[in-house]
Amino acid sequence: MQPKSRVKIVGEETLSNGWTRLSSYLLDYIDRKGATQRLKREVYHRTPAACILLYDPKRDLVVLVRQFRLAVHLNGDPAWMIEVPAGLLDDDHPEQAIRREAIEETGYRLREARFLFKSYPSPGAIAEVVHFFVSLIDTADRVTEGGGLAEEHEDIEVLEIPLDEATRMIETGEIFDAKTIVLLQWALLNRSNLR
Repeated sequence: MQPKSRVKIVGEETLSNGWTRLSSYLLDYIDRKGATQRLKREVYHRTPAACILLYDPKRDLVVLVRQFRLAVHLNGDPAWMIEVPAGLLDDDHPEQAIRREAIEETGYRLREARFLFKSYPSPGAIAEVVHFFVSLIDTADRVTEGGGLAEEHEDIEVLEIPLDEATRMIETGEIFDAKTIVLLQWALLNRSNLR
């Protein structure tokens, strides 16, 4: 039995359609034993996004950003999170979008954006797919201050952190954003190829 034939959407209801759409689904799911189960699930229809690790091989540092995250605040964790630059595609190709986000957030104009892979960060309830990139930079590539767009009320702090220190910040709990952890670990594994 093909996997798609094991799932039939029986009903969908939009629960919210604000910043992102939230839907409730009823589906009939045929399990591995052939029994049909009626399941109810909710899905956030987040649009695709992209993120990038900016790495300066001469100074062996990464450019990260710090910004406020409401969901983290509501969980009682430090809400000004350290992250890699990222953003929604807004109907652009992933590379176009991440070039736009990199300059808006950090002030760095990218010479090259190398696609690495894509990932679903929370596939149990969120439809968002994130495209991961890396770019080699140096000080000459910083053409503006960065910090985000005033009209979007972005308040982004740009951080330049040695790669080894950034990876230690994962262990100390200072960096706990999943996409950032993934890209920093990727950089450690591939550091010799990035120079």
